[in-house]
Amino acid sequence: MKNIYLLILLVTLSGISLFIGVTDLNLSQILAGDTGSIQIMLISRIPRLITIIIAGMSMSISGLIMQQLSRNKFVAPSTAATVDSAKFGVLVSLILFPAASSFGKMLVAFAFALMGTFLFMGILRRIKLRDAVFIPLIGIMLGNIIDSITTFVAYRYDLIQNISSWLMGNFAMVIKGRYELLYLSVPLVIIAYFYANKFTIAGMGEDFSKNLGLNYNQVVNIGLVIVALISAIVIITVGRIPFLGLVVPNIVTIYQGDHLKKSISTTALLGSVFLLACDILGRVIIYPYEISIGLTVGVIGSVIFLYLIFRRNEA
Repeated sequence: MKNIYLLILLVTLSGISLFIGVTDLNLSQILAGDTGSIQIMLISRIPRLITIIIAGMSMSISGLIMQQLSRNKFVAPSTAATVDSAKFGVLVSLILFPAASSFGKMLVAFAFALMGTFLFMGILRRIKLRDAVFIPLIGIMLGNIIDSITTFVAYRYDLIQNISSWLMGNFAMVIKGRYELLYLSVPLVIIAYFYANKFTIAGMGEDFSKNLGLNYNQVVNIGLVIVALISAIVIITVGRIPFLGLVVPNIVTIYQGDHLKKSISTTALLGSVFLLACDILGRVIIYPYEISIGLTVGVIGSVIFLYLIFRRNEA
């Protein structure tokens, strides 16, 4: 029943999103066959809406997978060095393959994101202190180290502005022909759904998983590949979106528990609703100007993140 409410809210916000912008559009113009209005809708508004929905859905699910596999509710692509590693990969592609297509840059970013994620998980396995807040702090420190290397290299090659503008989360530049790469996230989400039960078992620990006959390492590797690939696709398409993969899965698991298959659809819907609501807020708060989605989600997500920390400490 909750999914129905979220679906209704998503449809409502989608309708609002389509008619918000500097150029005034209304339904009567479109129904009357106004060419200019239809072109704006097809070239800009609808691609932007599709991008928001897919990005919100995929990043939230990738955060859910990370939290399940690491057995920590404060681990996400943004706190496990995945996003920072993908950022380093984008920089490397700009230096070594400046003429590469978006798909080529995505592959390089994916390779680096995957290496960064495996590095974090490798560190995680060697840590005896498994405190809920301590683990993501290690991921954040590792991410900051990688980010510092990225900044140094970008400075040496005079690419500071390029990398900053490339990775600033922003849906304003999403138009027809510049977002289709994000469609690759859809089959990844479907694969995640079919592997949901295995991810749930893997989240109970290596020994428990092997006792149930599960190939633990294979399942973890599949999960990390999905997370890394989704992160790379989203970064290449729209830039960095902080806290999305962290707060949304936490909100869902509070009410629905840790069974991945039961919560994955709710996580996808809530992620899309949350990101769409933040985008609408950023477009109307200083209209006709626009606040980047990275800033809007960052401010709201940080408040929710602090609430989750205090809530856990009280519990």
